[in-house]
Amino acid sequence: MDLLIKKAKSGDPDAFVALIEQNKAAMYRTAKAILHNDADAADAMQDAILSCWQNISKLRNDKYFKTWLTRILINCCKGIIRKNGNVVYVESYEPYDHGKDTSLSDRSVKESFEGLSENYRLILTLYYIQGLSVKEIAKALDMNENTVKTRLSRGRKEFKNIYTSKEAFSL
Repeated sequence: MDLLIKKAKSGDPDAFVALIEQNKAAMYRTAKAILHNDADAADAMQDAILSCWQNISKLRNDKYFKTWLTRILINCCKGIIRKNGNVVYVESYEPYDHGKDTSLSDRSVKESFEGLSENYRLILTLYYIQGLSVKEIAKALDMNENTVKTRLSRGRKEFKNIYTSKEAFSL
């Protein structure tokens, strides 16, 4: 990855595309966790990729490329939220299909995760799904590492409370 970053910084578009390909799934999960809408998540990703391409020469430390890209994406997501104001999207309702292989537990985990407050959902997404360290999350979100640790702890507790209450009602 270091070689790709060096090539991309020197203006190689193929290397940049390869970097984005390696990170697009994580970018989507992050944008979706913040925006809850596929179209807005795609817009945020597009804006972040463009911004990253235009500013990659400003990346100081190559080993923080993923953190830097995530921070750009989060800022693009915040811009879309500001632009949209109080627009509320109603996702299409998907009734439970008994023929699907999804267990009650899997649905409960997803519903519990979506029930978390925004701060906790973002931190947990970055930590557990994207695999960023506490230090990288702190840098990406421009916050103190102890704040990240606190939100991780509180997010876990909130998730557990939501999940156990859903499981209790489903029995």
